Amino acid sequence: MELQLFRNQFEGGTNGALFHQGKFICFMIELPWKENARNISCIPDGRYELALWYTDRFKHHLVVKNVPGRTGILVHPANDAMKELRGCLAPVTHLTGIGTGLLSRKALDKLLLFIERCRMKKEPLFLNITSAVFDAGEGIN
Repeated sequence: MELQLFRNQFEGGTNGALFHQGKFICFMIELPWKENARNISCIPDGRYELALWYTDRFKHHLVVKNVPGRTGILVHPANDAMKELRGCLAPVTHLTGIGTGLLSRKALDKLLLFIERCRMKKEPLFLNITSAVFDAGEGIN
């Protein structure tokens, strides 16, 4: 299964929309791009394998595999990228600003239900990330 994340990068955070075969699943929030620096940057554009993961802290969520120069990248609940994320991605039901949203746990649960069929078919799950960069002084890069 291939998921597509189309995201817009801003100085204060990154907002995206997650799709499967053109069908909207949820919004995503992340930290701004800071040259892939650990704990302060969103991850680079690319194609990544996803796997189901479980921790006591986040319960059921996803891990993003083989991110260049990074480890421990998760897709977990958070509603404010700058306050709650350290390089991970968070699904949200609604965007409320740059890098902020609402009802993250609800969005993650929806995403996990959506990909359950992938697990049942034993298909690999991939995330394709494509970004546009916005700079208040220059517009779209």
